[in-house]
Amino acid sequence: MRASLFTSVFLSWFLLLAAVFAEEGRLVEEALPALPEAVSNNAVALLVGDDGIHLYSMLGLKSGKTWQDTSSEAMHYFSVKGGADGTWQKIESVPGGKGRLAASAVAVGGEVYVFGGYTVAADGSEQSIPAVYRLQRKSGQWQQFTDMPVSVEDSMLLVYQDRYIYLVSGWHDLGNVNLVQVLDTVNGTWQQATPWPGEPVFGHAGGISGRRLVICDGVRIVYEKGSSGRKFLPSRACWFGEIAAGNFREIRWQPVAPHPGLPRYRMAAADDGSGRVIFAGGSVNPYNFNGIGYDGVPAQPEANVFSYQLIEAKWECHGALSSASMDHRGLPRHDGWFYIVAGMRKGQEVSSAVLRFKPGKGQPCR
Repeated sequence: MRASLFTSVFLSWFLLLAAVFAEEGRLVEEALPALPEAVSNNAVALLVGDDGIHLYSMLGLKSGKTWQDTSSEAMHYFSVKGGADGTWQKIESVPGGKGRLAASAVAVGGEVYVFGGYTVAADGSEQSIPAVYRLQRKSGQWQQFTDMPVSVEDSMLLVYQDRYIYLVSGWHDLGNVNLVQVLDTVNGTWQQATPWPGEPVFGHAGGISGRRLVICDGVRIVYEKGSSGRKFLPSRACWFGEIAAGNFREIRWQPVAPHPGLPRYRMAAADDGSGRVIFAGGSVNPYNFNGIGYDGVPAQPEANVFSYQLIEAKWECHGALSSASMDHRGLPRHDGWFYIVAGMRKGQEVSSAVLRFKPGKGQPCR
């Protein structure tokens, strides 16, 4: 009885303190129930229904971090109140018969779409998967949708008008592509938009608010003169885009100042609904799927949160989360909260932890 009373009082105090901090513009966070099993590089999405929120984690890499630990499993979290009152349950695995990494997911029109990813064979060879699947929330059934024209993984995914899904750049089999592929979810057709203007990248991050968007960082490929080898190096570039009012295929691109600090790989990012894009986590050292850098040095995660104001064209900083994390494939958002679902923690530890945070107002970056 005393324990129950103490828990209730502590929770009330915590929520009150979080609300005060939020009003003061400070970053606040809250732990949610952990996943049933640790996973990283997982596709994530959030749906808001008339019954509550539905959070999804699909595919990814399990704790062993070998080619045999790629997962096809899917997990679902339901909360009536949109908070920590829900539970995670395993649902039907994503079709395809094989585990996949670096897939992307998003909620559009009340349903979840999952794009591509890649498989890893025993010899280390990788194959990009073109398949697109749609999960119907009410039935819990998967349906195969229209395949991507060019299969990509580690792509940046954006939603426009709750109808069009943009896949920006990304990796295809043997290299990066500069394509911007657009899926019309109403009629199931694909079209090409204005190509990505910078060096093609994978593992980049960004968000969209209205017709404006910003995308940063990722990994570019550099071929050395006099050598048949290539290097995977961080990209320092950030690009602002604006979709033409009368043509969803036309994007006007222009470079913008990079964010504070070093470029990052596989950050979690999303817009906040008010004209800014939030970025969190990631690593400054690009790495293979097991968390070991392409340079042989184990990658370590970051904890800082920053944002880009799409109208004022400026960066702001929001402090650091309590746990650094990397290897993310999205940053679902609802009611001012941003959700970080699993990923890798320090020491390349695959995590089951789930947290959500409110970034607050932000301050000029130093």
